[in-house]
Amino acid sequence: MPFSGFKSLSLTLKEFAIVYTEANFLQPVPMAISDYFRQDLQLMMNEAVVDNSEYAICENLIYPVLKEVWKQYRNNFILWSHEFLNCDAQLSGFPEYILARRSPLGKIVFDQPYLVLVEAKQDNFDAAWGQCLAEMVAAQRMNEHSQLVIFGITSNGDRWQFGKLEGTQFTLNRTFYTIQELDNLFAAVNAVFQSCDLQLNDLAAA
Repeated sequence: MPFSGFKSLSLTLKEFAIVYTEANFLQPVPMAISDYFRQDLQLMMNEAVVDNSEYAICENLIYPVLKEVWKQYRNNFILWSHEFLNCDAQLSGFPEYILARRSPLGKIVFDQPYLVLVEAKQDNFDAAWGQCLAEMVAAQRMNEHSQLVIFGITSNGDRWQFGKLEGTQFTLNRTFYTIQELDNLFAAVNAVFQSCDLQLNDLAAA
């Protein structure tokens, strides 16, 4: 079944026998945001149609934020857009974005571990999490190191939610973030990327 076949979070939890919990596990890490980025984003939100489709949400609201945070971590990671993730016949498809290790073979090689999966939906967060969690399970199964924490982000462009998969437990962060409070949103995304960076460093040191 493609990832898009997972229509709700509860169905995905049942399918893979994953335990659901809620907690504020994110510890936001502030980062500087350039004036140019703020002004450009504000211009787009004021003057352009930025949320009329999932594609528009991705291009105008989600990717710019992810890319800006990713720049700090680009030596270790590649931020992939709509790359095919193929675990098995049950778990395959094209997540909106994937944060994966930068391959020693070069930037064009899609390489594990896969650590962050991002899914966009127009206001249907239950469906977004159903799909995103299936993608997180696929990443977990494909990674050589099953103990790694896999992070998920779902967004309608304005509201952003965060979750993590550890073993057979999925935790949804109780606090959500909004693009209207840009500093807080950047700090949350930065915290996820920093956690991935620390995990990668721990693997290298092992």
